Amino acid sequence: MIAKIGRGANIIGALYYNQLKVDQENGAILATHRIRETVNGQFTVNQLYSSFEPYLMANRRTEKPVLHISLNPNPKDSVTDEDFKKIAKDYMDLMGYGDQPYVVFKHTDIERTHIHIVSTCVDRYGKKLPDSYEKLRSMNACRELEQKYQLLPATEKNQNSKEVIFKPVDYKEANVKSQIASVIRHLPKYYKYQSLGAYNALLSLFNITAEQITGEIQGRIKLGLVYFALDEKGEKPTNPFKSSLFGKQAGMESLQNHFEQSKVKMKTEPSKEILKNSIEVAMNTTTNEIDFKKQLVDQGVNTVVRRNDKERIYGMTFIDHESRTVWNGSQLSKNLSANIFNELWKKDGTQKVPNPIKIENTVLPKNKENDSKPENEKPHALFDFLNGNNSTHSNIDFGLVESLGSLLPNGQGEDYEEQAFANQMKKKAKRNNHRGKK
Repeated sequence: MIAKIGRGANIIGALYYNQLKVDQENGAILATHRIRETVNGQFTVNQLYSSFEPYLMANRRTEKPVLHISLNPNPKDSVTDEDFKKIAKDYMDLMGYGDQPYVVFKHTDIERTHIHIVSTCVDRYGKKLPDSYEKLRSMNACRELEQKYQLLPATEKNQNSKEVIFKPVDYKEANVKSQIASVIRHLPKYYKYQSLGAYNALLSLFNITAEQITGEIQGRIKLGLVYFALDEKGEKPTNPFKSSLFGKQAGMESLQNHFEQSKVKMKTEPSKEILKNSIEVAMNTTTNEIDFKKQLVDQGVNTVVRRNDKERIYGMTFIDHESRTVWNGSQLSKNLSANIFNELWKKDGTQKVPNPIKIENTVLPKNKENDSKPENEKPHALFDFLNGNNSTHSNIDFGLVESLGSLLPNGQGEDYEEQAFANQMKKKAKRNNHRGKK
């Protein structure tokens, strides 16, 4: 079993994210602890929040008092709802959160059923509960629960020391080409995106950008693609790398095929409505761009904002790591287009999105520390990202790349320049043979 512990500042966002799954019939509330009961056993976000409010209002120092935990058994495990309830209770007890209010949500919208637990790490007096050695304690708790409930064990995979880790590119290193290759070779396997702009939004999380080029060969127009590494300012400090250096899958023709396949698959993507609603909630419960991005990051969504030289937003792209889909705002709704966000954040974000979805009036507690601190745009370690990830992260902002690292094949040391040259020589030999037969 894999456990992921995320921390955040806005419990409304965490509750709403999970409640949307329930409303869309992709989830259910399995259990509650120290949560006020309702007459019919049904809950709203506002009703759930009321049980957390005293704890959060008492808090004065903890910047991220919200816990958003996911527990993920192996897909081969058969876990009943009753066992999920017991596993959640035992895990919270073992982690020292057994006396806290919490809600256990079951998610069924991806290939493996798992649970999310929303709670708080401050007690009723506003004091933060100890979290020393949290990662180690969580791993030990998982191993104990695996034995108790006869679950398949999740053991760390041995990493090949020569393996190129799938991570954001560092242009200062010597092996920039290999770093780029380790990213672009694998993204199409995991993500669906419908355009070069959406592809670039995803690449930007790894400090990479792709540019289309056109050329004429024997009177025919050919489309090509080049890749650049990016620095901290989003500028190109390196020379371009031809897509042919990374194999056919990195070229324009292969990408266009991927775009078309993604369009078909994303037409019926069930997570689209959930993502749309999550974004609208964030627009109406935050007051600026930084907090907006933070709230979505806590829900497994990266936001990429594109601006022109005059700082006007001309593109909004949302990367949902749970469904592994990339969406332009306008694809989700006309109320999520770039123009709407220009207006929303024009005056410190005081304006609200027109025709917002209905959200109950709940006042969020304010901490003394300013929560609007800039965050680097980076890949996100979503709770449920990939089955092959056997690590336990204590911080949801930990890089998504670590989740992918254990999945990549060991043979990543291939030289694509050498391969491209060999292919070129084979073609040349074929041409010479063909001429010789004439």
